[in-house]
Amino acid sequence: MSELRTPRLILRRWREADLEPFAALNADEDVMRYFPSPLTREESDALAEGQGMLIRTRGWGLWATELVETKTFIGFIGLAEPGFVAHFTPAIEVGWRLAKAHWGKGYATEGARAALAFGFQELGLQEIVSFTSVSNKRSERVMQRIGMTHDPDDDFEHPLLQPGDPLRRHVLYRLRIAPSDLASFAFLRP
Repeated sequence: MSELRTPRLILRRWREADLEPFAALNADEDVMRYFPSPLTREESDALAEGQGMLIRTRGWGLWATELVETKTFIGFIGLAEPGFVAHFTPAIEVGWRLAKAHWGKGYATEGARAALAFGFQELGLQEIVSFTSVSNKRSERVMQRIGMTHDPDDDFEHPLLQPGDPLRRHVLYRLRIAPSDLASFAFLRP
């Protein structure tokens, strides 16, 4: 699988033309507020190229995301494996990062639902997680809108951030689907 479609979005393989707008997105202080720092062009390109390779080799990852109507690249939405050890890993997470001009339009929710459906239906996952800094209420609201649940006992200190870092404390959301419930997938449709 190299592409997912929703009414307004295409989640697809990365292209060379995505690198410049992706670098601008990753350099934006507002977009990167809940990350340790904005990314350099080299770091941004490496992230896109790494995700592109994963999608080519295994068929899924953090897909480049564009608008159906205009073909405008707006960021990424998809599935990833957390690159650290925590009480809930190994796991598959649903995540997103969109350019600020595209916030507040429901794109993260719409694309995340498509990624969740893919994870449960195509990959046979029984649980998908999502996490963010406790101060990132916008992303937390998306997690709630896509049907994920939060147990405060699951919250954690992100192991890749230093003690005392104000972003270190993270909330964890989960969505579990029993194989017998796959037929009732309507709530995940965009």
